[in-house]
Amino acid sequence: MAALDNEDPVDPGAVRRHRVLFRAIERRRNPKLRRSDITVTDQAAVKRATKAAALGNAMEWYDFGIYSYLAATLGKVFFPSGNDTVQLLSSFATFAVAFLVRPLGGMVFGPLGDKIGRKRVLSMTMIMMAVGTFAIGLIPSHAAIGLWAPALLILFRLIQGFSTGGEYGGASTFIAEYAPDKRRGFFGSFLEFGTLAGYVGASGLVVVLSTVFSEDQMLHWGWRIPFLVAAPLGFIGLYLRLKLDETPAFQKLEGGNVRTTEAADAVETSATADLGRIFTRYWRPLVLCLALVAAYNITDYMLLSYMPTYLSDELGYPANHGLLILLLVMVLQMCVINQVGRLSDRFGRKPLLMAGMLGFVFLSVPAFLLIRQGSVVLIALGLLMMGLSLVAMLGTMSAALPAIFPTQVRYGSLSVAYNLATSVFGGTTPLVITYLISVFHTNLMPAYYATAAAVVGVIAVLCMKETANKPLAGSPPSVETEQEAAEIVQAQAQAQAPAPRF
Repeated sequence: MAALDNEDPVDPGAVRRHRVLFRAIERRRNPKLRRSDITVTDQAAVKRATKAAALGNAMEWYDFGIYSYLAATLGKVFFPSGNDTVQLLSSFATFAVAFLVRPLGGMVFGPLGDKIGRKRVLSMTMIMMAVGTFAIGLIPSHAAIGLWAPALLILFRLIQGFSTGGEYGGASTFIAEYAPDKRRGFFGSFLEFGTLAGYVGASGLVVVLSTVFSEDQMLHWGWRIPFLVAAPLGFIGLYLRLKLDETPAFQKLEGGNVRTTEAADAVETSATADLGRIFTRYWRPLVLCLALVAAYNITDYMLLSYMPTYLSDELGYPANHGLLILLLVMVLQMCVINQVGRLSDRFGRKPLLMAGMLGFVFLSVPAFLLIRQGSVVLIALGLLMMGLSLVAMLGTMSAALPAIFPTQVRYGSLSVAYNLATSVFGGTTPLVITYLISVFHTNLMPAYYATAAAVVGVIAVLCMKETANKPLAGSPPSVETEQEAAEIVQAQAQAQAPAPRF
């Protein structure tokens, strides 16, 4: 007999000795599913929740994308003049600083989201992110206020990083808990559609500004415009999030209207997701999530954040041309990412994730060899090879990760694991690659780094369970229609019916 709950496995010997007792306990904890237990989703509410979560994610990656694409300019604005490489490293180090506090943000906002609600915490993170980004656009340069300039930059980067610690875990949890089980991959893919939209908006705006303004104008005031745009975007995102209701799963946690079985009651209402419980009782899914996110984020940040700098600083390619090519690749990814989500609902999360990881294992080095040739066509082809590998992960990960954890600790556990991995591996990717290139004197280091990360990802995918088309752990089934709910109950009744005796 299986363990009676996910936290405390039962001794198999005790089960064999007391079969009747354990069967009675199992029936009590997992009684027959009633029609009232099954959540029938409101399609309009699902779409509103998806839009609000995706816009917040777009805001997050717009902010980080702007900093990445303007790294060379910001290095000159905020750090003392001298060696260009030192200025660039200083800028990327400040980029990485925001990731140092992301785990702290995850540890604060994640469990808080499991206690006071997903909606409230996501509104708080949106406000903090908008304020931090807008404030960066107002900081005077190093030439004007000296060391106060980089100090203020670091301060507001820390605010950005802290708020982002509660963003992805909450947004992915929000969509996963609203979406019907059979379409969780499709709706979840819109979260990463927001990621790409943020990057596209950031890169597109930088290309336009760099084309319209001279280098001196960009250096003196033009770089501020993308940061100041964050304020109106933040207000729009906050408005959309405040109009939403809480997810059905969290409404049950706080005694809402969603009805579940007694077993789901015991799971969903007993815990408040404190950090000690997350690290001690859920360390296995935590480690799995860490490995998946580390592999995914290294390849993500290498391609979408670091690549423009690589093309301009390491290969001497015109900055705007590199950004335009990457922009086209990201637009293509946006065109197919929702179809990837549909495919993950049809064929499963593991096949799509494995395809993306293996793509980076086998195609990273060939792609960079093409990029090094300097031809526009070959650069586009190399970026496209890695872009299609990445989109297989982008369109699947936001549905796969929330399903690793049960409802009562989902926000907290996912926020902790995601931000620890992102802090250690994702945010440091530009800095680490720049350093490795300077040490080993080969501009193929990004390819080697991405390949190593993808190998770890392959192992992690092999270790994960398939969760497509299944209810989230700790929650009742979620369906689109009353008819589907009735079919589930009928199928269960037939499966539990006693076999005829002859």
